[in-house]
Amino acid sequence: MSTIQVLKPKFHIDECLEQVRECLEKGWTGSGFKTAELETKWKEYTGHANACFLNSNTSGLHLAFNILKRHGNWQDGDEVISTPITFVATNHAILYEGLQPVFADVDEYLCMDPVDVEKKITDRTRAIAFVGYGGRVGQLEKIIALCKKYNLRLILDAAHMAGTRVHGVTPGCWEGVDVTIYSYQAVKNLPTGDSGMICFADEELDKECRMVSWMGINKDTYARTSNQGTYKWNYGVDYVGFKYNGNAIMAGIALAQLPYLDEENARRREICKLYDKAFENNPNIRIIRAPYPEECSYHIYEIVVPDREALLTELASHDIYAGVHYRDNTEFSMYRYAQGSCPVAHEVTQHIITMPLHMYLSDEDVARIAQIVNDFVK
Repeated sequence: MSTIQVLKPKFHIDECLEQVRECLEKGWTGSGFKTAELETKWKEYTGHANACFLNSNTSGLHLAFNILKRHGNWQDGDEVISTPITFVATNHAILYEGLQPVFADVDEYLCMDPVDVEKKITDRTRAIAFVGYGGRVGQLEKIIALCKKYNLRLILDAAHMAGTRVHGVTPGCWEGVDVTIYSYQAVKNLPTGDSGMICFADEELDKECRMVSWMGINKDTYARTSNQGTYKWNYGVDYVGFKYNGNAIMAGIALAQLPYLDEENARRREICKLYDKAFENNPNIRIIRAPYPEECSYHIYEIVVPDREALLTELASHDIYAGVHYRDNTEFSMYRYAQGSCPVAHEVTQHIITMPLHMYLSDEDVARIAQIVNDFVK
């Protein structure tokens, strides 16, 4: 039997190559016609009013804190409440802007627990960074209510949430979410090589973001080039910006993949249901559930087991390579000041395992994986 990896992107190769060929034939591989097309398609797909294509989700997170800090007149050392169970990019982006991550514990969905979030709010709290972990929306509605109650900004790290909806609506479009950042990294549900999208609710912040993501320049290169080839050289620099813009090659791949996103997310949900059914009667396995499971993107599927390392070894002996997504961020040196502040998160990160979930898994593969897990975890 062939090796089974934890994550494996499915690229629609002919469509991807067609998009890339168009960029190469036009001689335009940077920001421009293809990135603009993707932004329009993403707004149509999600319902976001604004969308700015970037080179990564991480860049988007940094831009979100940079712009919100400037407009809110936040000071260095002001606080952003975040989660310890996430890729470190979420929390590094807070540090990039001289802000202080304050960690709140997680709920049964591994998203932020609103009760603990409220306990962590102080007079220096300026924002909440909510991570839609695994594609799950968690208790985002309660987090929005807290932001309104305490006049806080809300940043939605939607790296895992491409295609997640609630009653047909993209959570990042909910009133009260200030900015949403998606990832199109190589193994995400909408895979490219690496890229992302930032969607500000406010049009003026979107306009600023476009400049700040391109070195603070007030006209991008494509806009400075007419159809006749006359280069409009006279531009200004309004901000100390960054080189975070996305390029046409990545945008083209995303455009090729986007028409398949809903279909592939539906298959992810089918696989998760198979896992759920296989594990639900095993008292030694805790399934990480999702609210609104019929509309969740399910970037990853996770279970909690007594001895994770032993199970990883057992699966590897069958050429099945499960994984561990994230460590408790408070174990890392720059966040160690918060150790012990999120006991639920810390405990679960010692036992959680990410099961294989991708388009190349057959129902028979899932059944075999689940059987091995159930036989071992008794």
